Amino acid sequence: MVSLYRLLDKAIKTGRLTMTDANGAVHVFGGREPGPEAAIRFTSKAAEWKILLNPELNAAEAYMDGGLVMDSGSIHDLVKVFYANKPQFDRSPGQIFWSGLSRRARRFQQNNVLSRARANVKAHYDIGEDLYRLFLDRDMQYSCAYFPEGREAIEAAQTLKKRHLAAKLCLKDGQRLLDIGCGWGGLGLYLAHVADIEVVGVTLSERQLAVARRRAEILGVGDRVRFELIDYREVTETFDRVVSVGMLEHVGAPHLPSYFLNVRDRLGPDGLALIHSISSKSPPGVTGPFIRKYIFPGGYAPSLSETVAAIEPTGLWLLDCEIWRCHYGYTLAQWRERFLANRDKAVEIMGERFCRMWELYLSIAECVFLQGSSNVFQLQLGRERDVAPITRSYNEAEEARIAERETGLLERVVASAHQALDE
Repeated sequence: MVSLYRLLDKAIKTGRLTMTDANGAVHVFGGREPGPEAAIRFTSKAAEWKILLNPELNAAEAYMDGGLVMDSGSIHDLVKVFYANKPQFDRSPGQIFWSGLSRRARRFQQNNVLSRARANVKAHYDIGEDLYRLFLDRDMQYSCAYFPEGREAIEAAQTLKKRHLAAKLCLKDGQRLLDIGCGWGGLGLYLAHVADIEVVGVTLSERQLAVARRRAEILGVGDRVRFELIDYREVTETFDRVVSVGMLEHVGAPHLPSYFLNVRDRLGPDGLALIHSISSKSPPGVTGPFIRKYIFPGGYAPSLSETVAAIEPTGLWLLDCEIWRCHYGYTLAQWRERFLANRDKAVEIMGERFCRMWELYLSIAECVFLQGSSNVFQLQLGRERDVAPITRSYNEAEEARIAERETGLLERVVASAHQALDE
């Protein structure tokens, strides 16, 4: 226990952590610089020693299993203390050892061959829509929303995200679009309503597929919007447009070159693709052990440098790169608040241990974007240099035009999600 005490005393410089150990002794760490505060209590000595051995993973598991409980405040307060002092924690012997091991095992951890990709998707996305309905917007958008003012409600921010994507896709009536990782179908259905286009959405989630197909049926667009249960590597058709939102994080660094070769091969001569993904301002790294083990097995948010390196051999033009810095943090803050407001329902659906895990996941993800180094990029790619306007000045006018086409359609598209889920 002395070693854990020394670790915390050395690491926590900003804010304050009050800790009651398993023997009832109270220890206070930090307070030298103002910042977040939290108070925790250990219910077993085993939890204390485990955290010393592998701080990041074992602290999360201790909270999930009840070995670590909050004496005051919430788990979000504890996570904020951690991220305010993360550089010092990262230099601790335990963190250095496990981070180094993860880097050496990176290719194995991210080796998302087809069979493994299916299992990874099932582990996260097929756990049941009832849980996701508790915190997502009505269109079931499970990706970063767009906050031009930083204060938008989640429903409006998700619509603004879809509108922004549609504008950057430079859609024209009569085109064909591939949506890689289509989720519950919301983006594909939206694009098919703001432009008279044909959409093919692909997913590996059986539950998401069922909802997306039912939504297309409800909206009467099954003749030009179809959803398939196949991997992006199994698609053989060509398209005028390719969009992928929140799916690149499931590809894995070893598969980035083949992913972008596949995007290239799916595009026709004047094709344009828009890839939206979590990333980081930092060099290539690894996924944290808690997120990798419990939330997104096989998941990895690629750095911009390794992503661009995978694009360059394809011959595709990188037409535009837009970095969203705080947007996902704002998104996750609203998801976390909505989840907490419905936590009793979540416990009924998934159980207390799962809800502690999920609350921790949403909290960590929020802090990664608002206190850490994570961001989101949108890459606009084309086979030719002139398939999109050469400046961004078209975006505002195109978004205004698309907003007019939303009138009378948007509410019906959004409502189809919960109608399909209620059946």
